[in-house]
Amino acid sequence: MRKSLLILFAGFISFASQAQGLNRNSLKRTINYNKKDSNTVNVLYQYGETYRQDNPDSATFYYNKAKELSQNIGYKKGVATYASYQIVILNNKGLFKEALSLTLDALDIFKKYGNKKDLSVANLNVGSEWEYLSDFSTASEYYLIAKKYAEEIDDKKMLRIANNNLASVFINLQEYAKGLEYAEKAYKLAVELNNKTAQANTLCNIGTASNNLKNYDKAISVFREVGKIGKEEKDNINIVSGWLGIADALKGKQMYALAIKYYDTVLYFSRHEELPEYTLYANMGMGQTLIESRKYLKAVPYLNEGINLAHKFGSKNELSSLYEYQSNLYKGVGKLDSALAYRQKFELLRDTILGENTKNTVANLAAKYEFEKKEAQIKLQQAQLRQKSILNYILIGSALAILIISLLGYRNYIHRQKLQQLKIDELETEKQLTATEAVLKGEEQERTRLAKDLHDGLGGMLSGIKFSLNNMKENLIMTPDNALAFNRSIDMLDSSIQEMRRVAHNMMPEILVKYGLDVALKEFCMEMDRSAVLHVNYQSVGMQQTSIPQTTSVAIYRIIQELLNNAIKHAHAKNVLVQLHQADQEKLLAITVEDDGNGFDVNLLTKSGGMGWHNIKNRVEFLKGRIDLQSGPGKGTSVMIEINI
Repeated sequence: MRKSLLILFAGFISFASQAQGLNRNSLKRTINYNKKDSNTVNVLYQYGETYRQDNPDSATFYYNKAKELSQNIGYKKGVATYASYQIVILNNKGLFKEALSLTLDALDIFKKYGNKKDLSVANLNVGSEWEYLSDFSTASEYYLIAKKYAEEIDDKKMLRIANNNLASVFINLQEYAKGLEYAEKAYKLAVELNNKTAQANTLCNIGTASNNLKNYDKAISVFREVGKIGKEEKDNINIVSGWLGIADALKGKQMYALAIKYYDTVLYFSRHEELPEYTLYANMGMGQTLIESRKYLKAVPYLNEGINLAHKFGSKNELSSLYEYQSNLYKGVGKLDSALAYRQKFELLRDTILGENTKNTVANLAAKYEFEKKEAQIKLQQAQLRQKSILNYILIGSALAILIISLLGYRNYIHRQKLQQLKIDELETEKQLTATEAVLKGEEQERTRLAKDLHDGLGGMLSGIKFSLNNMKENLIMTPDNALAFNRSIDMLDSSIQEMRRVAHNMMPEILVKYGLDVALKEFCMEMDRSAVLHVNYQSVGMQQTSIPQTTSVAIYRIIQELLNNAIKHAHAKNVLVQLHQADQEKLLAITVEDDGNGFDVNLLTKSGGMGWHNIKNRVEFLKGRIDLQSGPGKGTSVMIEINI
């Protein structure tokens, strides 16, 4: 997955000056090295910025001059400002650790000498560098602090960046819907600010989230707009970001030849313009595309270069994905030992980055941030209530001579007091609901984690034991009886592995979580068909572009699973048709399951004590759907279900 951080730019700390808005030649004429003050510092930073795109070394030279002058005149903010400019150069070179050190130094200075805007920018910069290094929980903590300062001063520019950076965090944690939500908030602010560069940066996150949600046509449209803005603003970063996003979308649509052309363009451009992080992402995309199109040997140099760059940058998220691609490559060419080794590397690194603890930490930080906002509102309401109580008592005491006015004032006071209390009660209720939602979400995540641990942990250990026993068998001399017992033990171990996988799959089908309902059902039906017990024909229309919530997907999956089990156990069917049709205009999902089995009298269902049909009806009712059953003795069975998505 391509990291969205290539578009995360925390912005510059600028100071009011005549130098702002001037071109390179005008700025050069205003530089007066003999005048050692804060205005000269600002002009040097602005002048260096004009070189950032075409001559980064010259930009660094003038940034250093500005920093040196700031140190000489004791201008602390000028020293701290150096980080906001220089980290852009360092990030483009992949020097994330060096950039992090600069941002932390700047934050320390602003804690002593800066205002709330300075602190907002400094925290954004620190968070960006932690995200480049794949430490998402630490990054989100700094982003939320920056957002808090921005809200206190109503700075829409900083709010836009904070929301955009939080969108990137959730995208990297594979919480794509959440990331899209934050990115759209950021884009709305960018439009209000009429800032084309900010709009392009935010659109990159919207496009990345859309790609991962399999809304490829939307992603292509969004990234074309990014490239268009890049050409208008002469910004190479946005130009190459647009190409890379389009390439990812084309890969998702399996338009491999066209995707390869775009990746080639990104590779050439990024190497020519010295943008190594884009070289990394293009190598990743090119390698994955060649593997998916089964051109395994051509993918090797791209993956190797990508791994070297990921190691160089310390980018754990990208390195994890590259290990997974290498595993798929070796599996494709039949080198299963190497495939297993890279798979283990991938899973170890992935669990470190995207483990439940990291996701929970980020979710808890966001919840804590919202909770603190509500607590502050409650305290403010209570303070206002106390203040109004004191004021009303004074008015009552002062107006004893005018009884009617005093009574009216007191009644008005009681009424307002009740309104304030109602607002406080509403905030308390909302806080409790937020906490309850967090608990329920934690329970769902724990169930998923248990299934993953059972499958990946215990399953891997049992498979390893089986592999070791098979090796021992070839190196041992055994009597026929012992050999028979040995083989029987291996068969029992196979049965244990299959049973363990069945249990894990029933808890939470992994393919459903990773690839969605359509892919999961297709794979399930193919497995049933391969078993030779039942011939299953699976058809789907309009499902590839459909995004269905995971809770709904799991319920539909269980419904079809139960219907197929009934076709085997009760109907003794030979052929089954499973069909899903998604109508975009009506937002309606139609599910049809038909078999050529014995059939039955549908009136008998009301008298049946079985749990299968009862579970199916409960799930359909949970999804607020409609179900129609048609059957008769010797006529087979047809079940039609309609669900609003």
